[in-house]
Amino acid sequence: MSEEILINVSPVETRVALVENGVAQELYIERSYGKGYVGNIYKGKVVRVLPGMQAAFVEIGLERTGFIHVADMLPESVEGESRRHDLPDIRTLVREGQTLLVQVAKDPISTKGARLTTHLTLSSRYLVYMPNSLHIGVSARIEEEQERERLRHTLETAIAEQGIKGGFIVRTVAEGVSTEEIVADIPFLQKLWSDLSAKVPEVGVPSVIHQDMPLYLRALRDLARAPIDKIRVDSRLTWKLMQDFANSYYPQLVELIDCYTGERPLMDLYGVEEEIRRALDTRVPLKSNGYLIIEQTEAMTTVDVNTGAFVGHRNLEETIFKTNMEAATAIARQLRLRNLGGIIILDFIDMQDPEHQRQVLRTLEKALEKDHAKTRITGVSELGLVEMARKRTRESLGQMLCEPCPVCRGRGQVKSAETVCYEIFREILRESRTYNNDKFLVLASPVVVDRLLDEEAAYVADLEAFIGRTIEFQVDNLFTQEQYDIVLV
Repeated sequence: MSEEILINVSPVETRVALVENGVAQELYIERSYGKGYVGNIYKGKVVRVLPGMQAAFVEIGLERTGFIHVADMLPESVEGESRRHDLPDIRTLVREGQTLLVQVAKDPISTKGARLTTHLTLSSRYLVYMPNSLHIGVSARIEEEQERERLRHTLETAIAEQGIKGGFIVRTVAEGVSTEEIVADIPFLQKLWSDLSAKVPEVGVPSVIHQDMPLYLRALRDLARAPIDKIRVDSRLTWKLMQDFANSYYPQLVELIDCYTGERPLMDLYGVEEEIRRALDTRVPLKSNGYLIIEQTEAMTTVDVNTGAFVGHRNLEETIFKTNMEAATAIARQLRLRNLGGIIILDFIDMQDPEHQRQVLRTLEKALEKDHAKTRITGVSELGLVEMARKRTRESLGQMLCEPCPVCRGRGQVKSAETVCYEIFREILRESRTYNNDKFLVLASPVVVDRLLDEEAAYVADLEAFIGRTIEFQVDNLFTQEQYDIVLV
């Protein structure tokens, strides 16, 4: 399998696409006016404590105050066990007006402020440093027990020899990497923490203490892992910065970083622009002529699988099984490409054969193995639904690139012209009982006025006779289909 990282840089935004076998699988976007905040460390002030929710709001200088739960303020368990049992009253930990050093764990999404934690972490290529913890851990994605033990021993030995304070987590990219390369990250992280700590007393509240690297450098740190074949960037200045960064920290990547100078735009060359357009649609076609319907709401994302025109060659059960198998792979890719997180409900076509259910779930799990976000999948429920969760740390592609429709306000549908006409009739009746005017002037959109003068003309005449007043209509081209105004004349 060939993998490439494409980096498109412009003065207003940076876009990174992870491409596998010529097809975009993941997309990251960072705009100059709206960069992500995950990983940033702030010196903030507690502005409100909510005992009933065991949480507090912290002012960190962003548009909306951040939110922190009591579990994200306790000392981290050495064993990594859950801290949500027997939690203390949050009022014993913080008070309003208190200064707090916090890190953004989740970006602001929709109307919600950033999710914060006092469990500070600093990342390098192979390690995550936790200055306020003693925990030594290894990424769960490294499954081979012998390799896990080697990595754990490497860290424990280095910490003991150097007298280091704090904990570490070995990142997935460290699998198979030499002891020397891993240990080399430790001085960098300690120096970074030392500089950061010295800065804290000198700044006011709220202030940003530490910001993560720009997206094109994070791509080298987080995405450039085996079996990446090439990293293409279409900006010579950015290419030079990436070369310098790789020379200092990841010399094995230097030869992979290529400055793209072709006439055709880089993202067009790999069909990424078309993939972005498709990823904003609710309908996803499958090769079997079936299709997915993906709908994201505030509470969850739902994915519905449909057979469409596909009828199979043998029987209905075969048709359903083949469609669900294809859908499982497509769903995994769409979740990554659209960056859909939180609770996700998958409505596969009902399967009677338990073996078919098992194979579809296994296909889904296998397809999600390369996902950089943590996922958890349940079995098939009694209603034939599959529940899953995908870690959400930033806005989805749709939330980042789109905004709610000003006409339907995000509902996805508008009232019919017929419905609006009947609302107008009811409003005229109400006002006729309250005011003693000569006539009513109705301002509405062209489609509504056309219906009032055509299909509803007979009822308008009856209404005029009933209230004893004239009703006139006027088109306002600026009105949406749901908007109207009734003027007393």
